Amino acid sequence: MAEPLVLGFETSCDETGIGLVRGHTLLSDALATSMAEHERFGGVVPEIASRAHLEAMVPTVHRALADAGAALSDVDAVAVTSGPGLTGALLVGVAAAKAYALALGVPLYGVNHLAAHVAVDELEHGRLAEPSIAMLVSGGHSSILLVPDLSQDVVELGRTIDDAAGEAFDKVARVLDLPFPGGPPIDRAAQEGTASIAFPRGLTGPRDPAYDFSFSGLKTAVARWVEAQQRDGVHVSVPDVAASFQEAVVDVLTAKAVRACRDHGVDHLVIGGGVAANSRLRAVAQERCDAAGIVLRVPSRRLCTDNGAMVAALGSRLVMAGVAPSQPDLGADSSLPIDVVSR
Repeated sequence: MAEPLVLGFETSCDETGIGLVRGHTLLSDALATSMAEHERFGGVVPEIASRAHLEAMVPTVHRALADAGAALSDVDAVAVTSGPGLTGALLVGVAAAKAYALALGVPLYGVNHLAAHVAVDELEHGRLAEPSIAMLVSGGHSSILLVPDLSQDVVELGRTIDDAAGEAFDKVARVLDLPFPGGPPIDRAAQEGTASIAFPRGLTGPRDPAYDFSFSGLKTAVARWVEAQQRDGVHVSVPDVAASFQEAVVDVLTAKAVRACRDHGVDHLVIGGGVAANSRLRAVAQERCDAAGIVLRVPSRRLCTDNGAMVAALGSRLVMAGVAPSQPDLGADSSLPIDVVSR
């Protein structure tokens, strides 16, 4: 069959992402963000995000089509993130995608946001080796997955039991008076410092779950260390705290991902999600994968954060695999489990 042209909608958080993908080829990736409206609150406000999606939706679709040199009549299928994410934000995207699919008379695919973070790598590095291990690290999720077949078979091996890695970055950034979101400023500050402070590595004991994460204790340890230094009148080196915190997160993430590959006899690891843009995570993952004989795949930084291209990429994979499209009554599921690739 000819490679389908898929229009993808992503609205799970604060980014309105519209992507156009033909087969495994990215044609356009238009993005509108409401991040500036959330900064003063120190986190994403769901109601503000939902209203911003409403305002940005149609102009962003038009921009994606213009960038691709395509018309709506060229679209063969529509894909949309139907979960997990913020309920109100998801509903805007699902409603828009259903309207476009109905008007165009094309099939609609409601897809899993986390599986889409894995699928986006195929736009840059070709078809994913199957099976692969995938590690997804973002503001809302930190998971290790076994992926025998991205179109229909994804198994969760482990996940965070409290804070996601990106959430910990945001909270530590607040402690250090760095801007929101915390990932990029901590990454930049860490490059000027040394990882000289021994912060804890959660769930790394011999009896702890092999693939689960915990970052809440680390976040608290950083906050208490900073408070103690300030109470004693000691200067706090933001770069050193940032580097030490970042090293603790990266150490645990990469060690568990490599262990999952070894334990399951899998020699391909893909890392996705917003935290995958972190320079230290990318460097340490490459070092440890090289040492273990594992092929590492990480999307370019712009495709790690939420975008419409990743949704279109997974939609394209589903169309080409012959997976049945979603029903017209497709809804949003804020806690959609990772083993449900499409619904």
